[in-house]
Amino acid sequence: MGDTAPESGARSAARAGGGAGLRPAGAGGGQGMPVWEVFRQERKGQPFQHAGSVVAPEQEFARAYAHEQYGRRGESTALWVVPRGSILEVEDFVDELGRNYHRVDGYSLKEKLKEARARAGTAPDR
Repeated sequence: MGDTAPESGARSAARAGGGAGLRPAGAGGGQGMPVWEVFRQERKGQPFQHAGSVVAPEQEFARAYAHEQYGRRGESTALWVVPRGSILEVEDFVDELGRNYHRVDGYSLKEKLKEARARAGTAPDR
């Protein structure tokens, strides 16, 4: 956690208030202390998943709290602890063609299968 990489253009632009659709996801922990988001990896090679949040005054405390909450029983092989203010939320997903292939109602797979079976001359198995 001690290594710091230079900020990308999008991150620095978003922090400066630029960057369409990008904004910090939030900050502050209610008592004036920052909130740190914790991501954990259960086993090597698996993706990191959001585990929860910890409230801590500085990075070393956040690291210790995260380790205690999400790694002490061996349920995690690796943890990422990130200040909430460093996470960027992307809000606008422009769909210029008006198609949404991520939703079932945007692309009918049943209809396509029916057409393909009709062209092939086969009936669905029942």
